[in-house]
Amino acid sequence: MSEIKNRNFIEEIIEEDIRNNKHNGRIHTRFPPEPNGYLHLGHAKSICLNFGLAQQYNGKTNLRFDDTNPAAEDVEYVDAIKEDIHWLGFDWEDREYYASDYFQQLYEYAIQLIRAGLAYVDDSSAEEISKMRGIPTSPGSLSPFRNRSIEENLELFEGMKNGKDKEGERVLRAKLDMSSPNMHLRDPIMYRILFSSHHRTGTKWCIYPTYDFAHGQSDSIEGITHSICTLEFENHRPLYNWFIENLEIFPSRQIEFARLNLEYTLMSKRKLLQLVNEKMVDGWDDPRMPTISAIRRRGITPEALREFATAVGIARRENVIELSKFDNIVRANLNKIAIRTMAVLDPLRITINNYPHEIEWMEVENNPEDPETGKRNIPFSKEIFIEREDFMEEPVKDFFRLSPGNIVRLKAAYIIRCEQVIKHEDGSIHQLICSYITNSRSGSDTSGLKPKSVIHWVEANHCITATVRLYDKLFSVPDPANYENVHSILNKDSFQELTNAKLESKMKSADPGTRYQFMRKGYFYLDKNSTHENLIFNRTITLKDSFGK
Repeated sequence: MSEIKNRNFIEEIIEEDIRNNKHNGRIHTRFPPEPNGYLHLGHAKSICLNFGLAQQYNGKTNLRFDDTNPAAEDVEYVDAIKEDIHWLGFDWEDREYYASDYFQQLYEYAIQLIRAGLAYVDDSSAEEISKMRGIPTSPGSLSPFRNRSIEENLELFEGMKNGKDKEGERVLRAKLDMSSPNMHLRDPIMYRILFSSHHRTGTKWCIYPTYDFAHGQSDSIEGITHSICTLEFENHRPLYNWFIENLEIFPSRQIEFARLNLEYTLMSKRKLLQLVNEKMVDGWDDPRMPTISAIRRRGITPEALREFATAVGIARRENVIELSKFDNIVRANLNKIAIRTMAVLDPLRITINNYPHEIEWMEVENNPEDPETGKRNIPFSKEIFIEREDFMEEPVKDFFRLSPGNIVRLKAAYIIRCEQVIKHEDGSIHQLICSYITNSRSGSDTSGLKPKSVIHWVEANHCITATVRLYDKLFSVPDPANYENVHSILNKDSFQELTNAKLESKMKSADPGTRYQFMRKGYFYLDKNSTHENLIFNRTITLKDSFGK
């Protein structure tokens, strides 16, 4: 019973179809991206849904590129989309298709509708057509070209196909209902003229089908049983069905679900493209972007993304997901797999004046959540670095880290006391002189002292220097989709680069595929542009939310 209760409404539809042996029990979905940008988190949810349903019900999923607008499309986007889907863990096998595969068939469908008196060539301009459609609460007006003869429409449409007309001079429209409250049914455009070279068909065609005309027919041609899309296409469904019924082709069924809306995140490809084109970000894979490629570059795992897609669920109504839900899933995933290391991002040098040894080795766990990762030994000497923020010359209330005359424990090492502050001529702190408490080594503490805090550190003579990039939310408001001017809501603190971070020496050979937790600082991942000579680590996520700071 619990399994039935937990089914989402799309699963219920599919299971009903299977019980009724609809389409002989066959389940066939598709993911149909437009190759005019990079995929984002919303697409990830759709990918997981379409491929996941096919896996769940022993079906198949097609990858079909909706490449009907050559002016905005590029092979770069095609390649990026395929890489993203594979990274998420899904495979379309040999079922890679393009709407352009069906251009000839779609053209013949258009001819069929013209012959049936259900489509006509309109010479009206885009502005005139928009005015004719009117508003939902009152009927539109008929085009003066609506009653052309079938013969004239066939001749004019062939002329459009053969390049006899200019862009915008003519369109092909379906003949439906200009009084319908559904604006998509008011004689929608089926074909427009575009003299743009297509990334697959070149200049063979100069007329291109619109999304509304190509989409349902492409689903039908491929035998898609369940055409799953987001709610903004709900009003398109009557037109989707009208084309299928009047062409008498395979009756693919469109089902809509609520798109993913996430706090502080834009899911508009148009606005994301604006961010890229106006260089407000460093490309589509800037780690602050919500694109799958950016998420991959940040170090978030495909497992975490799939878990998030499952956790947000499939709903019929729009809602906004709190960013903390996404972050918590990412943290929980990384906490299990990330290798721990110590890294000081803003180093302050300490000399321990009474430390008698040249070097000692301290044992530290690689990941307390995964004992199989074992332990490592790290060097300790009289010269170390700590975070500058872990020292306060005049400590405020409840500051329990290092301050003059006070003690603190060094992670996996000794208790130290600050004895002296050495400053530069300008008054800034140059370094600290400290003493260590004998017999206070971690694990064998007989000092009797109980410091109130533990801080991380890095030994100064064996560490390496690296660049660390700290990323935060790109937008300063939780609802950026409600702002047309994205410049006004950019978070000025969304990016910080630190070029003098000190890391354990083992990080010199950091693995590009490994996730790391820098103790007390967050989870980090080696950037794609990192080299052995210039190590660059991107912060994937902090250890806890920083909202409200």
